[in-house]
Amino acid sequence: MTDYPPATWRLLISAPAEGAVNMAIDEAILHAVAAGQAPPTLRFYAWEPPCLSLGRAQEADDVDLDALETAGFGLVRRPTGGKAILHIDELTYSVVAPGAEPRVTGGILESYRRLSAGLVRGLERLGVPEVVADQRAARGRLDGPVCFKVPSDYEITAGGRKLVGSAQMRAQGAVLQHGALPLYGNIARICPLLAARPDPGSVRARATTVEAVLGKRISWDAAAEALAAGFAEMLNLRLEPGPLTAEEQAQAGRLQKEKYATEDWTRRA
Repeated sequence: MTDYPPATWRLLISAPAEGAVNMAIDEAILHAVAAGQAPPTLRFYAWEPPCLSLGRAQEADDVDLDALETAGFGLVRRPTGGKAILHIDELTYSVVAPGAEPRVTGGILESYRRLSAGLVRGLERLGVPEVVADQRAARGRLDGPVCFKVPSDYEITAGGRKLVGSAQMRAQGAVLQHGALPLYGNIARICPLLAARPDPGSVRARATTVEAVLGKRISWDAAAEALAAGFAEMLNLRLEPGPLTAEEQAQAGRLQKEKYATEDWTRRA
């Protein structure tokens, strides 16, 4: 048991959605939590169709748009930093909480460390061996357009390979952290979709999936259940299932239309 005081957070299980919808929902929750109109929230979701997401400051020219269109995948820019991620065959999580919430107080790295404890415990519940939050990543950072090519501080590795990619933003006195857990499939599928054509072998050497680690496929539902239990255990949480509020739904609709589905946002440098 941790030293955190008991707290109740909302657990939100979203239906699969396109990239602009997913990013709009995460930001809408951020606004609602910041305004005191919604409780701290742990959300799990998937992407349909598969989507490549760019970090907030990443160059849009990193993407081969023709290859992406041929594959039938979407494109969106995240409100958080980091590099490109292909969201396919994965579980995505987001955490939104007020900045004063003891589980996210302090600097970005400190809150990463706290939230990573929940992710690590959830993966252990799935049977993932040698799973740790890597503290040494900043000294081994590599340049390039692929998020999963190298872990950042306190991101999750299994057997030395990156397993969870996360990013965080802070606005209006609240914290949003979201991240991707690849469940199965070829972790290097992103390479042909990027203009620089990163080496697939290099990506496979540094990143992995749950299936590759366990030697068996884990369902999305099983992964979500395990991660929710990990967060609850390590952060001393009671997770109460609940939907988006009407205002969050309306705000998400506005953000999707006016921001995340627009070329001005997606193609911004």
